[in-house]
Amino acid sequence: METDRGRMTSTQKWVLGLASLASFMMALDSLVVTTALTTIRKDLAASPETLEWTVNAYNLTFAVLLLTGAALGDRFGRRRVFTTGLAVFTAASAACALSRDVGALIAFRALQGAGAAMVLPLSLTLISAAFPPQRRGRAMGLYMGLTGLATFSGPFIGGVIAEGLAWQWIFWLNLPVGVAAVVLTTRRVAESTGPNGRFDLGGVVLVTLGALGLVWGLVRGNTAGWGSTEVLGAEAGGLALMAAFVCWERRAPAPMLPMRFFRHRAFATANPANFLLFASLYGTLFFLAQYFQTVDGCGPIGAGLRLVPWTATLMVCAPIAGRLTDVFGERAFVAAGLLVQCAGMAWIACVAGPGTSYGELVPALVVGGAGMTMAMPAAQKAVVGAVRPQEIGQASGAFMMLRIFGGVFGVAVTVAVFTARGGYASAEDFSRGFRAAMAAVAGYAFLGSLLALGIPGRRPAAPEPPAPPPAQDADAQGPDTEMPAGGRPSARERA
Repeated sequence: METDRGRMTSTQKWVLGLASLASFMMALDSLVVTTALTTIRKDLAASPETLEWTVNAYNLTFAVLLLTGAALGDRFGRRRVFTTGLAVFTAASAACALSRDVGALIAFRALQGAGAAMVLPLSLTLISAAFPPQRRGRAMGLYMGLTGLATFSGPFIGGVIAEGLAWQWIFWLNLPVGVAAVVLTTRRVAESTGPNGRFDLGGVVLVTLGALGLVWGLVRGNTAGWGSTEVLGAEAGGLALMAAFVCWERRAPAPMLPMRFFRHRAFATANPANFLLFASLYGTLFFLAQYFQTVDGCGPIGAGLRLVPWTATLMVCAPIAGRLTDVFGERAFVAAGLLVQCAGMAWIACVAGPGTSYGELVPALVVGGAGMTMAMPAAQKAVVGAVRPQEIGQASGAFMMLRIFGGVFGVAVTVAVFTARGGYASAEDFSRGFRAAMAAVAGYAFLGSLLALGIPGRRPAAPEPPAPPPAQDADAQGPDTEMPAGGRPSARERA
């Protein structure tokens, strides 16, 4: 628990620090290879198709296994599964560095993604369980600040390593950090489990196969063709399996994702808003570094440096936004943040081109970064605050899974928009496609801001009742009742 003055205890500091460090590692590895791909292609004699899978293999297993990772933590112990995931990720990183052909690199990148799927949802769960609701936004802001730094700086770090050292060091750097994180987590973080002692094997199989179909279709869409049998079949099969997963979870005695969560307005609206938030983020990030290299003629390091206004905005604003969310509620920050991101990307879509100076883009980068920073911790807090503390692991898994889906969707659809309007033949050709792509990511953010208006507003907390109410079945709770640490419904309901 926190002290009366709101300062973090030693235990909370360790939980926040280790969870943020682990999240930084996972997010960094999802993007750090992007600016080292040319070096990897030459060193391993990889074709463009196989090179693409050095990125997609990680994202595929990561997205597909996120809910399973959260369920394993609730069943077998969150700290145990968290440290196991860290160990798998660290070992797979060393194997990536030792790879002598692109096939081995792809296989070990997939194993990295499996380890990350055990770590990332549980990092959010550990933080949410360690901090009470009234202090959770501040913790989320600090957590998201470090995670976001990895997201924004990944291409820059990859470029520095590829130019200054060798691409293998992208993976070797995970080894000492991962080992230290495993040791410290074992010593400093307490063990906890979820509310159900049984493992929902049927739910795990259905959601894993369903997610695989959906992500596979998105990843392969631009290569195989959006109207191809492969893509349409994967998407149709994924949707059918997801529908079967919903039916299964409604009847399962110990569901991995209780469908009653979606009766909470905060859960049902913040999750799709967050999906569109990360679609906008990853779609922007995928093309922004390429724009600086293709149109402005920068190298990988120069392109990374030009992203600094975005990164710096995130580092400064995320903790502040998280703290203010505790005071003013989540809806205003998610909706306004996405609207500000929309304005920043629409600004870039209007002015970007071969004759545009970098100085003309800096204000838009700052505006877009500030908007993303406002929305990220608030969306997380809205989702985990909608369920009981012992159910945070399940909610976190769904939140993280939709976040990764959003990123994959954002890149796939934005690439399709870019290809329809431009290409890589010249700076002007790239600029035409880039402007269309930025208009698309602005559209994602705008739709997300509309959805965020459905997040419940903040109401002052009413006094606690003098005695706890009679026990009742969890499924009988109202859709917007918050559940504090003691397991009793609070008197405050979100409007």
